[in-house]
Amino acid sequence: MDQSDELGDFLRSRRARLRPEDAGVAFSGGARRVPGLRREEVAHLAGVSTDYYARLEQGRHPHVSETVLEAVARALRLDDTERGYLFELARPKSPSPERRRPAPLPRVRPAIHQMLDVLNDVSPALVLNHRSDVLAVNHLAKALITDFDALPHRDRNFARFVLLQPAARDLYQDWDRVAEAFVASLRLAAGRHPDDRLLNEFVDELSIKVPEFSTWWAGHRVDQCAHGTRRLVHPVVGELTLSYEILALPADPDLSICLYTAEPGSTSAETLSMLASWSVPTGLRGRSSSEAPSS
Repeated sequence: MDQSDELGDFLRSRRARLRPEDAGVAFSGGARRVPGLRREEVAHLAGVSTDYYARLEQGRHPHVSETVLEAVARALRLDDTERGYLFELARPKSPSPERRRPAPLPRVRPAIHQMLDVLNDVSPALVLNHRSDVLAVNHLAKALITDFDALPHRDRNFARFVLLQPAARDLYQDWDRVAEAFVASLRLAAGRHPDDRLLNEFVDELSIKVPEFSTWWAGHRVDQCAHGTRRLVHPVVGELTLSYEILALPADPDLSICLYTAEPGSTSAETLSMLASWSVPTGLRGRSSSEAPSS
């Protein structure tokens, strides 16, 4: 991903979504040649010259100050995630051969596996990295989503499952919304890790294999998708509505836990309990999946 091109595309997409009246820009009405705000209007709101802002959109301003970026973020009404993404894109990066090599997958600490063990009978849980590679998963998550441990290493990826596997379209009642959210998360990861070869290759693969992907990617939505609700239709136990949270692991900066829960006393809680009873082999109860290999 070319960082300068991405910065320009992102800024253009964000100003295109803003109506002049929403941004407090006075205009006389009538047809406008561009959707949303013009460059000069964004420049005015940010307190910079039109030429300066134009060069920023064109990737010709490699040393923009944080003060200007803050002003542009306010002018474009970026949320916290979008603001962070803007700063990532505007920060110069010098790729090196070492950065181009795929980093080995981190090992999941024993304490994290113990946490998955504790959750085995109550909450589906997965350990993910920034690419959504599944590095550990408990039995209930395997039963709910798919048995990632049974897949080839390349396919042990949550986003890959959702976007490429036909079973995911049957599992998620609102597959389009879920899939688009995963694309927004991948877009955010790509901005933070522009030299991640595996991530860039994955994006290229999705652009070829998923008809909707190019439209979603071009929308430049970025989102951590840190929490929300999923409506599922499981092939064995039927419908469930579950909440999910993405929990950061401060000691393992590239890792997070995706945890699903059902509202206590709800039909979904009963259904999830039924799935837990059905799914965990007696001899494996209380054990989580093995660690992913380090390379």
